[in-house]
Amino acid sequence: MGVKIISWSRTPSLIHGSVCKIYCQVFCLNKKILMIRPKMSLANDGNYRELRWFSAWTLKEKLVDFQLPTDVSETVSQISVPFGYAYIQFLDTSVAAETCEELFTADAPRIELALNGVEVFMNASGSHHQLRKLNLRIDAMKSATLFCGGVYMYGNHQGCDGGRLYYDGCSCIAINGDVVAQGSQFSLKDVEVLVAQVDLDAVSSYRGSISSFREQASHKSKVSSVKVLYKLCQSFKLQHFPTNPVEVKYHCPEEEIAFGPSCWLWDYLRRSGASGFLLPLSGGADSSAVAAIVGSMCQLVIKDIKNGDQQVKADALRIGKYTNGEFPTDSKEFAKRIFYTVYMGTENSSEETRSRAKKLSDEIGSWHLDVNIDSIISALISLFQTLTGKRPRYKVDGGSNVENLGLQNIQARVRMVWAFMLASLMPWVHNKPGFYLVLGSSNVDEGLRGYLTKYDCSSADINPIGSISKQDLRAFLRWAAIHLGYSSLAEVEAAPPTAELEPIRSNYNQLDEVDMGMTYEELSVYGRLRKIFRCGPVSMFQNLCHKWCGRLTPSEVAEKVKHFFKYYSINRHKMTVLTPSYHAESYSPEDNRFDLRQFLYNSRWPYQFRKIDELVQDIDGDKTATIPNVKVSEVTSGGSGLGVVAAGSGNPEVGR
Repeated sequence: MGVKIISWSRTPSLIHGSVCKIYCQVFCLNKKILMIRPKMSLANDGNYRELRWFSAWTLKEKLVDFQLPTDVSETVSQISVPFGYAYIQFLDTSVAAETCEELFTADAPRIELALNGVEVFMNASGSHHQLRKLNLRIDAMKSATLFCGGVYMYGNHQGCDGGRLYYDGCSCIAINGDVVAQGSQFSLKDVEVLVAQVDLDAVSSYRGSISSFREQASHKSKVSSVKVLYKLCQSFKLQHFPTNPVEVKYHCPEEEIAFGPSCWLWDYLRRSGASGFLLPLSGGADSSAVAAIVGSMCQLVIKDIKNGDQQVKADALRIGKYTNGEFPTDSKEFAKRIFYTVYMGTENSSEETRSRAKKLSDEIGSWHLDVNIDSIISALISLFQTLTGKRPRYKVDGGSNVENLGLQNIQARVRMVWAFMLASLMPWVHNKPGFYLVLGSSNVDEGLRGYLTKYDCSSADINPIGSISKQDLRAFLRWAAIHLGYSSLAEVEAAPPTAELEPIRSNYNQLDEVDMGMTYEELSVYGRLRKIFRCGPVSMFQNLCHKWCGRLTPSEVAEKVKHFFKYYSINRHKMTVLTPSYHAESYSPEDNRFDLRQFLYNSRWPYQFRKIDELVQDIDGDKTATIPNVKVSEVTSGGSGLGVVAAGSGNPEVGR
């Protein structure tokens, strides 16, 4: 007995704005509504706040009669339909639904439904992209059918959700633990349909071979059903072959960075009404990574146009302002129309970063500008001197830390103002309608540490890398230099990270990791412990004593933990104005939706730091002592957390 199974991905419309009380799936057949299945487990953590809009269906044992609204009733010629937790019993098979979160719950509905004989499960999901996450979703689908047997049809949204999330499609069909069809994970298509042909007799045989399944099914309580006099399956035909299992395709993290944010940017651009992007391109790692992602977006657009996607072509014609039958055929030519890059140099900038910015812009095809902003900075300093009678100096010229920080922040904030001015007026200069969106380029580690100036170039309209770690960005630059054809990125990746906001001297060169007092690798470790493993200062110290045992003494670990939490707490307020960023990392500090925490802390952490000191004294007093109350024995990170990273450019030190 065979059945053709269809799963799909589609662009989300209004996901987080519904005023409905119950989150439902509606089963339809031949212009009739068969049943309405409400969601029973709501997602209410991480990026999701479903309880803000919906209520979970709790009447699990009850199937009610739901009266349809008048307009719906007149359209389908039905007065009421079954509503609740149930499955649909066709003449030849049974079908049921799970909804998004229910795939990942401990007491998943499919277990009880499978024991009641349901063979086909459908899941209409909205699962967002996150680096290295797809395997969790695939494993859940494979496990769902491996232990209970059956067919699992998983359909997922695809595209920008109207905010920081990108739903990455990758619809799948699985049977008895094998994936037989997999959709694309990153695509510009509005709709993608996935089809597979499966043999439901294989489900019956699979379940019958498991004695424990037979035993549990024999005394499982009954689930309500809705009977439908209709056949879904076809009898045996020689020309109808069951679809063979496929090898699941997983993108490497570098590919995920290249394609996920690219699709998000394209969806944002075509729906926002903007005419393109403007990026302050410093020649450092972060801004170069953003430029490469925009370049990747342009390549994806041209590829889909060549493959005949009429919707992508129509959007490209509208955004690129093509006329007289012209249409984009080259990614560099398309980038020239929609992408401005600007290098804003000062007396502290080097020729190396200026050269790298120019090379990369040429490789991508952006409209590149090179401007010196010293005159603006000098005017502001002179105005300050006129007002106060004092002229601040850099630290290398004998100034204090306060003066040094203030001078760096002036440069950073001038760049932000200049970027928005160019984004507003450059289309007018070139006789183009509309406006450009300003792209930010701060990474997740700098946000966690607060190593950025409030309202500098990190303040933009959107940021495609704001939730990506420095280590992952470095790996992406190496990958993109080869696979995207932007060879200058290899030079960018090899350069030491520097904000270039202080004067360069023969005996002094500003470096990000020296300014921060910690490496980017350490920041990744701190970030994962803080967010994923929910560690405060004391539990982080305990975990790192084990993780870094033999490399650092407990007192050295204590100093590092205190240093991190001091600056984390001082700068947490910056997260309240952080540029909306593509969500890609599980330890993002973004506090709009994902990391909801206070932004005012006692930066001295008196109780926690005192407790750490007591633990250090206890350990020093007894060298054989163990670290008590350890919550996590190991944390996955890109390395030991002790190495020095050499990558791109960074941002200035903390400042209001």
